[in-house]
Amino acid sequence: MQVLPEQVWRERAAVHAAAVERLSADRLARRVEGRTHPVDDFLWEYYAFRPAQLARWHPGAGVGLQRAPERADWSFYAVADDTAYLDTETFGRRRGRAVAFVRDLLTATLSRPGRYGCFGLHEWAMVYRAEDDQVRHGGWPLRLGAAGTDRVVESHTLACSHFDAYRFFTPPAAPLNSLTPTREGQLGLEQPGCLHAGMDLYKWCFKLSPAVPGELTLEAFALARDIRELDMRAAPYDLRDLGYEPVRIETAEGKAEYVEAQRRFTARSNALRRRLLDVLDTLPAAASTLAR
Repeated sequence: MQVLPEQVWRERAAVHAAAVERLSADRLARRVEGRTHPVDDFLWEYYAFRPAQLARWHPGAGVGLQRAPERADWSFYAVADDTAYLDTETFGRRRGRAVAFVRDLLTATLSRPGRYGCFGLHEWAMVYRAEDDQVRHGGWPLRLGAAGTDRVVESHTLACSHFDAYRFFTPPAAPLNSLTPTREGQLGLEQPGCLHAGMDLYKWCFKLSPAVPGELTLEAFALARDIRELDMRAAPYDLRDLGYEPVRIETAEGKAEYVEAQRRFTARSNALRRRLLDVLDTLPAAASTLAR
Protein backbone atom coordinates (compact mmCIF):
# COMPACT_ATOMS: atom_id res chain seq x y z
CA MET A 1 0.00 0.00 0.00
CA GLN A 2 1.16 3.50 -0.83
CA VAL A 3 1.03 5.69 2.27
CA LEU A 4 0.70 9.46 1.84
CA PRO A 5 2.44 11.65 4.45
CA GLU A 6 0.02 13.74 6.48
CA GLN A 7 1.07 17.06 4.96
CA VAL A 8 0.66 15.71 1.41
CA TRP A 9 -2.79 14.22 1.80
CA ARG A 10 -4.15 17.11 3.84
CA GLU A 11 -3.02 19.53 1.14
CA ARG A 12 -4.71 17.43 -1.54
CA ALA A 13 -7.88 17.27 0.54
CA ALA A 14 -7.85 21.04 1.02
CA VAL A 15 -7.38 21.69 -2.72
CA HIS A 16 -10.28 19.36 -3.46
CA ALA A 17 -12.57 21.01 -0.91
CA ALA A 18 -11.73 24.47 -2.24
CA ALA A 19 -12.55 23.37 -5.80
CA VAL A 20 -15.93 22.02 -4.70
CA GLU A 21 -16.62 25.24 -2.80
CA ARG A 22 -16.07 27.24 -6.00
CA LEU A 23 -18.22 24.87 -8.07
CA SER A 24 -21.09 24.87 -5.59
CA ALA A 25 -21.07 28.53 -4.47
CA ASP A 26 -23.81 29.59 -6.91
CA ARG A 27 -25.98 26.61 -5.96
CA LEU A 28 -25.73 27.38 -2.24
CA ALA A 29 -26.44 31.08 -2.83
CA ARG A 30 -29.51 30.25 -4.89
CA ARG A 31 -30.88 27.99 -2.17
CA VAL A 32 -30.54 30.76 0.41
CA GLU A 33 -32.29 33.21 -1.92
CA GLY A 34 -34.94 30.74 -3.08
CA ARG A 35 -33.88 30.89 -6.74
CA THR A 36 -33.64 28.03 -9.24
CA HIS A 37 -31.45 27.48 -12.29
CA PRO A 38 -32.54 25.17 -15.15
CA VAL A 39 -28.97 24.19 -16.03
CA ASP A 40 -26.85 24.13 -12.88
CA ASP A 41 -29.42 22.74 -10.45
CA PHE A 42 -29.70 19.49 -12.40
CA LEU A 43 -26.49 17.89 -11.13
CA TRP A 44 -27.36 18.64 -7.51
CA GLU A 45 -31.02 17.59 -7.69
CA TYR A 46 -31.12 14.71 -10.17
CA TYR A 47 -28.05 12.98 -8.73
CA ALA A 48 -28.93 14.16 -5.21
CA PHE A 49 -25.36 14.46 -3.94
CA ARG A 50 -24.84 17.42 -1.65
CA PRO A 51 -21.85 19.77 -1.99
CA ALA A 52 -20.67 18.72 1.46
CA GLN A 53 -20.52 15.10 0.31
CA LEU A 54 -18.61 15.96 -2.84
CA ALA A 55 -16.17 18.08 -0.81
CA ARG A 56 -14.96 14.99 1.07
CA TRP A 57 -11.74 13.90 -0.59
CA HIS A 58 -10.79 10.23 -0.75
CA PRO A 59 -7.46 8.77 -1.91
CA GLY A 60 -9.09 5.63 -3.32
CA ALA A 61 -8.25 1.97 -2.85
CA GLY A 62 -4.69 1.00 -2.10
CA VAL A 63 -3.64 4.37 -0.69
CA GLY A 64 -3.20 4.94 3.03
CA LEU A 65 -3.29 8.24 4.89
CA GLN A 66 -0.73 8.85 7.58
CA ARG A 67 -2.12 10.20 10.86
CA ALA A 68 -5.78 10.38 9.91
CA PRO A 69 -7.53 9.00 13.02
CA GLU A 70 -10.72 10.95 12.26
CA ARG A 71 -11.37 8.67 9.29
CA ALA A 72 -12.01 5.73 11.59
CA ASP A 73 -15.58 7.04 11.75
CA TRP A 74 -15.94 7.35 7.96
CA SER A 75 -17.74 4.62 6.05
CA PHE A 76 -15.51 1.79 4.76
CA TYR A 77 -12.34 3.17 6.38
CA ALA A 78 -10.11 1.29 8.79
CA VAL A 79 -7.18 2.60 10.82
CA ALA A 80 -4.13 0.53 11.73
CA ASP A 81 -0.58 1.48 12.66
CA ASP A 82 -1.48 5.19 12.52
CA THR A 83 -2.65 4.83 8.90
CA ALA A 84 -6.21 5.15 7.55
CA TYR A 85 -7.13 3.18 4.45
CA LEU A 86 -10.09 1.75 2.53
CA ASP A 87 -11.22 -1.59 3.95
CA THR A 88 -11.60 -3.28 0.57
CA GLU A 89 -12.88 -6.53 2.08
CA THR A 90 -15.81 -4.79 3.77
CA PHE A 91 -16.41 -2.59 0.75
CA GLY A 92 -16.45 -5.61 -1.56
CA ARG A 93 -18.82 -7.51 0.69
CA ARG A 94 -21.31 -4.65 0.90
CA ARG A 95 -20.91 -3.00 -2.49
CA GLY A 96 -19.67 -5.86 -4.66
CA ARG A 97 -22.82 -6.10 -6.76
CA ALA A 98 -22.67 -2.37 -7.52
CA VAL A 99 -19.01 -2.70 -8.48
CA ALA A 100 -19.83 -5.60 -10.82
CA PHE A 101 -22.74 -3.76 -12.44
CA VAL A 102 -20.75 -0.57 -13.06
CA ARG A 103 -17.80 -2.56 -14.40
CA ASP A 104 -20.08 -4.40 -16.83
CA LEU A 105 -21.82 -1.21 -17.89
CA LEU A 106 -18.57 0.66 -18.56
CA THR A 107 -17.10 -2.30 -20.44
CA ALA A 108 -20.21 -2.67 -22.58
CA THR A 109 -20.30 1.06 -23.33
CA LEU A 110 -16.65 1.14 -24.34
CA SER A 111 -17.19 -1.83 -26.68
CA ARG A 112 -19.60 0.15 -28.86
CA PRO A 113 -19.16 3.07 -31.24
CA GLY A 114 -20.87 6.32 -30.36
CA ARG A 115 -24.17 7.13 -32.05
CA TYR A 116 -24.51 10.70 -33.23
CA GLY A 117 -27.97 10.93 -34.71
CA CYS A 118 -30.10 11.83 -31.69
CA PHE A 119 -29.35 15.62 -31.84
CA GLY A 120 -30.45 16.09 -28.25
CA LEU A 121 -34.10 15.60 -29.12
CA HIS A 122 -34.79 13.92 -25.78
CA GLU A 123 -35.37 17.35 -24.21
CA TRP A 124 -37.82 18.18 -26.99
CA ALA A 125 -39.63 14.88 -26.47
CA MET A 126 -40.05 15.76 -22.80
CA VAL A 127 -42.29 18.71 -23.74
CA TYR A 128 -43.93 17.30 -26.87
CA ARG A 129 -47.66 18.08 -26.81
CA ALA A 130 -47.40 18.89 -23.11
CA GLU A 131 -49.78 21.22 -21.31
CA ASP A 132 -48.24 24.43 -19.99
CA ASP A 133 -48.19 23.13 -16.41
CA GLN A 134 -46.42 19.93 -17.53
CA VAL A 135 -43.36 21.61 -19.10
CA ARG A 136 -40.31 20.68 -17.02
CA HIS A 137 -38.81 24.17 -17.01
CA GLY A 138 -42.05 26.07 -17.31
CA GLY A 139 -40.50 29.35 -16.18
CA TRP A 140 -38.57 29.59 -19.43
CA PRO A 141 -40.10 30.14 -22.88
CA LEU A 142 -39.84 27.65 -25.72
CA ARG A 143 -37.74 29.16 -28.52
CA LEU A 144 -40.14 28.02 -31.22
CA GLY A 145 -43.30 28.02 -29.16
CA ALA A 146 -45.31 24.89 -28.38
CA ALA A 147 -46.49 24.27 -31.95
CA GLY A 148 -43.02 24.84 -33.40
CA THR A 149 -41.48 22.51 -30.82
CA ASP A 150 -43.98 19.79 -31.71
CA ARG A 151 -43.18 20.18 -35.42
CA VAL A 152 -39.46 19.66 -34.76
CA VAL A 153 -40.20 16.40 -32.93
CA GLU A 154 -42.55 15.21 -35.66
CA SER A 155 -40.09 16.00 -38.45
CA HIS A 156 -37.26 13.97 -36.92
CA THR A 157 -36.64 10.36 -35.93
CA LEU A 158 -36.27 10.07 -32.17
CA ALA A 159 -33.42 7.71 -31.29
CA CYS A 160 -32.83 8.00 -27.54
CA SER A 161 -30.91 5.03 -26.12
CA HIS A 162 -30.84 6.05 -22.43
CA PHE A 163 -33.63 4.90 -20.15
CA ASP A 164 -33.26 7.75 -17.66
CA ALA A 165 -33.89 10.24 -20.46
CA TYR A 166 -36.54 8.19 -22.26
CA ARG A 167 -38.63 7.70 -19.12
CA PHE A 168 -39.34 11.44 -19.03
CA PHE A 169 -40.77 11.54 -22.56
CA THR A 170 -44.36 12.70 -22.69
CA PRO A 171 -46.85 9.89 -23.42
CA PRO A 172 -47.35 11.06 -27.04
CA ALA A 173 -43.57 11.17 -27.61
CA ALA A 174 -42.62 7.77 -26.21
CA PRO A 175 -44.04 5.71 -29.13
CA LEU A 176 -42.15 7.92 -31.60
CA ASN A 177 -38.78 6.73 -30.29
CA SER A 178 -37.08 4.14 -32.51
CA LEU A 179 -35.80 2.33 -29.40
CA THR A 180 -37.52 1.24 -26.22
CA PRO A 181 -34.93 1.62 -23.46
CA THR A 182 -35.61 -0.16 -20.17
CA ARG A 183 -33.74 -0.35 -16.88
CA GLU A 184 -33.25 -4.08 -17.39
CA GLY A 185 -31.89 -3.54 -20.90
CA GLN A 186 -29.42 -0.83 -19.99
CA LEU A 187 -26.36 -3.02 -20.55
CA GLY A 188 -27.50 -3.78 -24.06
CA LEU A 189 -28.10 -0.18 -25.17
CA GLU A 190 -25.66 2.12 -23.40
CA GLN A 191 -23.30 3.79 -25.88
CA PRO A 192 -20.61 6.46 -25.48
CA GLY A 193 -22.17 9.11 -27.72
CA CYS A 194 -25.07 9.52 -25.29
CA LEU A 195 -24.83 12.70 -23.25
CA HIS A 196 -26.69 11.18 -20.32
CA ALA A 197 -24.33 8.19 -20.23
CA GLY A 198 -21.47 10.67 -20.00
CA MET A 199 -23.13 12.59 -17.17
CA ASP A 200 -23.79 9.33 -15.34
CA LEU A 201 -20.07 8.76 -14.89
CA TYR A 202 -20.34 11.25 -12.04
CA LYS A 203 -23.09 9.12 -10.52
CA TRP A 204 -21.03 5.95 -10.73
CA CYS A 205 -17.96 7.61 -9.20
CA PHE A 206 -19.99 8.96 -6.34
CA LYS A 207 -21.96 5.77 -5.72
CA LEU A 208 -18.68 3.85 -5.43
CA SER A 209 -17.08 6.35 -3.09
CA PRO A 210 -14.78 6.14 -1.13
CA ALA A 211 -13.13 3.54 -3.38
CA VAL A 212 -12.84 6.10 -6.21
CA PRO A 213 -10.19 8.82 -5.83
CA GLY A 214 -11.61 12.28 -5.21
CA GLU A 215 -9.80 13.73 -8.21
CA LEU A 216 -11.55 11.29 -10.56
CA THR A 217 -14.96 12.03 -9.04
CA LEU A 218 -14.36 15.76 -9.44
CA GLU A 219 -13.32 15.33 -13.09
CA ALA A 220 -16.51 13.35 -13.69
CA PHE A 221 -18.51 16.17 -12.09
CA ALA A 222 -16.81 18.74 -14.32
CA LEU A 223 -17.59 16.61 -17.39
CA ALA A 224 -21.22 16.25 -16.33
CA ARG A 225 -21.48 20.00 -15.83
CA ASP A 226 -20.11 20.71 -19.31
CA ILE A 227 -22.41 18.12 -20.87
CA ARG A 228 -25.41 19.54 -19.08
CA GLU A 229 -24.70 22.95 -20.59
CA LEU A 230 -24.74 21.50 -24.13
CA ASP A 231 -27.83 19.47 -23.24
CA MET A 232 -29.76 22.61 -22.35
CA ARG A 233 -28.33 24.81 -25.09
CA ALA A 234 -29.68 22.24 -27.57
CA ALA A 235 -33.01 21.99 -25.73
CA PRO A 236 -36.15 23.80 -26.91
CA TYR A 237 -35.94 26.45 -24.18
CA ASP A 238 -34.75 30.01 -24.71
CA LEU A 239 -32.08 30.50 -22.04
CA ARG A 240 -30.28 33.47 -23.58
CA ASP A 241 -31.11 35.61 -20.56
CA LEU A 242 -28.86 33.26 -18.59
CA GLY A 243 -26.06 33.60 -21.14
CA TYR A 244 -26.66 30.33 -23.01
CA GLU A 245 -26.69 30.78 -26.76
CA PRO A 246 -28.88 28.06 -28.31
CA VAL A 247 -27.57 25.21 -30.41
CA ARG A 248 -30.33 25.22 -33.03
CA ILE A 249 -30.56 21.51 -33.71
CA GLU A 250 -33.60 22.11 -35.91
CA THR A 251 -31.14 23.43 -38.54
CA ALA A 252 -28.34 21.67 -40.42
CA GLU A 253 -25.77 24.04 -38.91
CA GLY A 254 -27.06 23.35 -35.42
CA LYS A 255 -26.96 19.61 -35.94
CA ALA A 256 -23.34 19.81 -37.08
CA GLU A 257 -22.43 21.93 -34.04
CA TYR A 258 -24.15 19.47 -31.72
CA VAL A 259 -22.47 16.40 -33.22
CA GLU A 260 -19.03 18.02 -33.07
CA ALA A 261 -19.49 18.74 -29.35
CA GLN A 262 -20.96 15.27 -28.82
CA ARG A 263 -17.86 13.65 -30.32
CA ARG A 264 -15.59 15.68 -28.02
CA PHE A 265 -17.61 14.57 -25.02
CA THR A 266 -17.39 10.96 -26.19
CA ALA A 267 -13.59 11.17 -26.13
CA ARG A 268 -13.60 12.72 -22.66
CA SER A 269 -16.12 10.29 -21.23
CA ASN A 270 -14.37 7.23 -22.65
CA ALA A 271 -11.10 8.36 -21.09
CA LEU A 272 -12.85 8.61 -17.71
CA ARG A 273 -14.53 5.23 -18.24
CA ARG A 274 -11.13 3.60 -18.71
CA ARG A 275 -9.74 5.27 -15.60
CA LEU A 276 -12.76 4.23 -13.54
CA LEU A 277 -12.43 0.67 -14.81
CA ASP A 278 -8.80 0.66 -13.69
CA VAL A 279 -10.02 1.56 -10.20
CA LEU A 280 -12.76 -1.07 -10.18
CA ASP A 281 -10.38 -3.77 -11.34
CA THR A 282 -8.51 -3.41 -8.04
CA LEU A 283 -11.65 -4.12 -6.01
CA PRO A 284 -13.31 -7.38 -5.01
CA ALA A 285 -16.78 -7.67 -6.50
CA ALA A 286 -19.65 -10.03 -7.04
CA ALA A 287 -19.58 -12.14 -10.18
CA SER A 288 -19.75 -10.01 -13.31
CA THR A 289 -23.14 -10.05 -15.00
CA LEU A 290 -21.54 -10.06 -18.44
CA ALA A 291 -19.61 -13.18 -17.49
CA ARG A 292 -22.73 -15.08 -16.51
